[in-house]
Order: sequence, then structure tokens, then C-alpha cells
Amino acid sequence: MLKYVAKRLLMTVPTLFLVALLVFTLVRLIPGDPAQLMLGDSVDQAQLDEARRQMGLDAPISTQFVHWGARVLRGDFGVSITDGQPVLALIVERFKVSSVVVLVAVSFAVLLAVPIGLLAAQQQNRPLDLFLVTMATILLSVPSFWLGLLLLLLFGLKLGWLPVVGFVPLTSSFSNGILFLILPITTLAMVEAGVLTRMMRASAIEVQRLEYITHARAKGAGEWRVLIRHVLPNAFAPTLTLVGLILGNLLGGIAVLETVFTLPGLGRLLVDAIFARDYPVVQGCLLFTALIYVLVNLVVDLCYPLLDPRVTAQ
Repeated sequence: MLKYVAKRLLMTVPTLFLVALLVFTLVRLIPGDPAQLMLGDSVDQAQLDEARRQMGLDAPISTQFVHWGARVLRGDFGVSITDGQPVLALIVERFKVSSVVVLVAVSFAVLLAVPIGLLAAQQQNRPLDLFLVTMATILLSVPSFWLGLLLLLLFGLKLGWLPVVGFVPLTSSFSNGILFLILPITTLAMVEAGVLTRMMRASAIEVQRLEYITHARAKGAGEWRVLIRHVLPNAFAPTLTLVGLILGNLLGGIAVLETVFTLPGLGRLLVDAIFARDYPVVQGCLLFTALIYVLVNLVVDLCYPLLDPRVTAQ
């Protein structure tokens, strides 16, 4: 297992290098001059040149990339141009908010989608299956921001049960913080539950056609025992892969939902940095997102042997 983990980690090195190079290049293609944006339009050319020199923007692109890469390897993502704070500290602070919302929402979505998908597969082509598939299709078809706005309108404005605007950190007030997180978590869980339900149903239907399932039924095993003990482990493997992709995508930033619910998460940090031409923050956020994808995929791969003994970590 350790050899497999070390091999996978080594494979991520060229991936992260290419991502870093691509991110650095694309950020430099964003129109606008960060020094000009920071100083304003009233400065003279000498002040502008001095600001560019201090920010390292006067050096060749290749030199800037080498210097930035060397700092990143030391854990130094630079300093934000707009507010002067360390980029890594900003990312970690914002990621705490995004990770709570995403991890809780995806956990609820999995707990909801797995049994519903199994039930739909067991009732294939029957009225209950058609109803569950229709509901799942509606959920995955509805844009998350639109569903979030509907929930805000209903539970926030009409009923007044939950707050509409603002955010309270859980460390400041746990009870009040939970109130501000209920709607974004519910919105995200409903949308992702639709996607995962469809995947779980399709995988379970495919597994039910295999010979060992027929053999288990021929031995007299009950239908629910067959579903839980024999169908679930193998059918959950593709769903687990999808969960990993969803986690990597959402942990990298749910900018739209964070904007709808005014959450100070990683997605909003990235969007604000792009508009401000804050190169260090944009580069740091994108590189951090790529790292999250790699780590999540590694964890998913390591979980496969736990679900299916035919898969070994080699």
C-alpha cells in the first residue's frame, strides 16, 4: 500500500508542474496591469515602473515563473496585491468555509442517493422507479443558483425562518453559524443527490445482471440481503468515482452559490482576485484547486480495494 501511495504521489509531480505552468501563463494573459490598478490612474510613469519592479513584473516571464515556483515549493504563495495579506493564509481561511459546506452537503447527498438509487434499481421500470428517476432528473437539471434563490425566497423572505444575507463563522457562534449554512448546504445536497442517484441506479442495474447475483438469489437469499451485501459494494464503486470528481470540483470553489448566499469562500476569493488582477491570489487559488483534485482522486483510488476485493493497490 505504501509503495502504491508513493507511486501515485510521484505521478502527481509532473501534473502539478504542468498545471502551475498553465496557470501562470493564463493569468498573464488577463487584460490589465496590476500595478496600474493598485496605484490608480493619477500616478506618473516613474512611480508605475517602480511599482512593477517591486512586484517583479519587469522581469521576463520565464524568470517570474522560476521565482514564483521556488517560493511555492517553500510554501510561500506570495502576498496579495490588493490587501497585502499572505496568499496562503487567505486561501486557508476561505477554504475552511467552502470545505464545511461542500463536505457536509456531499455527505448528505451520498446518504440520500445511495439507498434511493438501490431502491430505484430494485423497482426498475415500475411506477416507483419512474417517480424516483423523474425527481432525480429534475434536481440535476435545476441550476444550483436558481434553486438557492428559490429557497432563499421561501425560507428567508416569505417564512422568515432563516437568514437571507450575511455569514457568521462557526468559531464565533456555532448556533448562528449553522443557521447561515443550512440553505447553501441544502441547495448543494439536493442538486448533487440527483446526479448521484442516477449514477447509483445505473450501476446497481448493471450489477444485478451479473451471474453471482443470480447465484445468490438461487441460494435463497432475500432481495434486500442481495442488494445490500452483494449489489451495493460493486455498484458503489462508480458512484464513489463520481463523488471524488464532485468533491474536487466543489472544493475548488463554488463561486456562484457563495455569491448567492454571501459566503466568504474560496470561489468568491478567486472571482474577486480575477477582477482585481491580483496575480498572486489567482495563481495560488488555481494551484490549490489542482492540488485538491489530485489528493481527492488519490483518496478515492485508495478506497477502491475496501469496496471491491478484486481491486488491489499495486
